Amino acid sequence: MTIREKGYAHWEGQLRERRFPWTPITWLGIRLAFKKKYFKFIIFSSLVPAVVFLVGIYISERIEDFQSMFRGNRQLLEVNPAYFKTYLCGDFLLFMMVMILVVSGAGLISDDLKHNSLQLYFARPLSKRDYLLGKANVIVFFLLLLTLIPGLVFIIFKLLFAGNFQFLASYPWLPLSVIGYSLFVTGFFCAYTLLLSSLSKNRRYVSILIFTVYLFSDILFGFFYENYKNPAFALISLKANLQQVGSWFFRLKPAYAFPWYWSLLILLAFGIAAALVLNKKVRGVEVVK
Repeated sequence: MTIREKGYAHWEGQLRERRFPWTPITWLGIRLAFKKKYFKFIIFSSLVPAVVFLVGIYISERIEDFQSMFRGNRQLLEVNPAYFKTYLCGDFLLFMMVMILVVSGAGLISDDLKHNSLQLYFARPLSKRDYLLGKANVIVFFLLLLTLIPGLVFIIFKLLFAGNFQFLASYPWLPLSVIGYSLFVTGFFCAYTLLLSSLSKNRRYVSILIFTVYLFSDILFGFFYENYKNPAFALISLKANLQQVGSWFFRLKPAYAFPWYWSLLILLAFGIAAALVLNKKVRGVEVVK
């Protein structure tokens, strides 16, 4: 029997450096998310409020044609900064964001930890920063689809329906508020999801954790507030903190009687803690003790 020597064929190609090496990670994460069960339904359900608010903007400009429907309730269709805050900081939208994170974000890092894929990632010309950017941008894509895009579309269609720029002249800072808050809430949820995803190799456990931490923080706030009537307990709730900061972005009175920057400090502290944990957990070589 002939014995052939198994040699190694050296690669003679040219290594091409990508300007954004994290893009394949992001597109893969987005494609995998759309393959998840019920994810398309969740995305569709999340966009329903945007359609409703857009119809409300149209009706507000044609209120004479809908007098019988909104007699005595015209203030509900007054398009102003509070209208935008109601959409972007609403309980339903924030809850749907969390549901999207449960489905699309739980396995972003936990799956790599489970399959020891980090060694494969960092065996390539890919830095830790690029890896985390690729994972975070999966969340950025979906959350900006629910916040920034509808917010800017509302402003554009308000101007088109009105046929003038009076709305923008009255609130020239509103586009910056929409952009600023959308980026802020997206950045927080990126840190929130990646932190929890890095704590376990079990995707299901992370999914439960993402949902439970958000929901339990609000339940805990409600319990303490009902018993002690102190609005400062809102600092316990992630939802309440996001809404409190949102009030500042849209130049409105905060919902709770304490300075908005207390909530900002809580959320920033959470983000810093997430950065420290991710820096420790995401590494190319797993240390076994």
